[in-house]
Amino acid sequence: MQRLLVILSLLLVLSGAARAFELPPQSTQLIVGTAADWDSSSVKLSFFERQSGGPWQATGFHWTGRLGKNGLIWGRGLHPVPTGGKMKTEGDRRAPAGVFDLGGAWGYAPTIQKAPSLSYVQITTRDLWFEDVNSPLYNQYLRIDHEPATTEERKAQMKQGDHAHSLKLFIAHNAFPNIQRGAGSSIFFHIWRNGGNATTFGCTTMSEENLKRLIAMIQPERRPIYVLLPEAEYARVRAAWKLP
Repeated sequence: MQRLLVILSLLLVLSGAARAFELPPQSTQLIVGTAADWDSSSVKLSFFERQSGGPWQATGFHWTGRLGKNGLIWGRGLHPVPTGGKMKTEGDRRAPAGVFDLGGAWGYAPTIQKAPSLSYVQITTRDLWFEDVNSPLYNQYLRIDHEPATTEERKAQMKQGDHAHSLKLFIAHNAFPNIQRGAGSSIFFHIWRNGGNATTFGCTTMSEENLKRLIAMIQPERRPIYVLLPEAEYARVRAAWKLP
């Protein structure tokens, strides 16, 4: 009997912890992405806004995108991960599911349409992002003061002449300062390939038109958040996490 009470108490604590999670109260912009299931590489996206403390309201911006070739898997962000939930690893070709802050924008163009508060970096040949799990700079950005000279530097170059990466917005999965080596790196919103017929290595892609529109709407002072989940998982946590 005593053991049963202990188990029941533990279950109540765990379920209470799950219910306690919700989006940061200061977040008033939200991108919701839902996929048919964990193995789906397609995503439906919607943009929501709210007044502080109020309910989420649809903005009318709805669009489609592509995910990792192998679907989704739990990522490392703001959300709690269910006990036993499988986690993203480097090279698994799955998009990280969960709740994530957004970072700055990056691109080849000198300027882009954006809010004044959103950071933008024009990518040059000296801008690097490290995806090598053995690098001390794993999943971090660095601008070097010379043209890349080593194999490591050339492999980490953000500018590879690839139009799909000519504009991107950082999704803070496994991000600094809480980086776990091997847990997945370089996750962005960026332009899709082949008109949306190509999957990704873990990023969320969309048409160039929709990406430009999304970036133009983002306001860092409103702490924009990205929620990406399979439909069934979204339905399960929707009320507890106070999602739209």
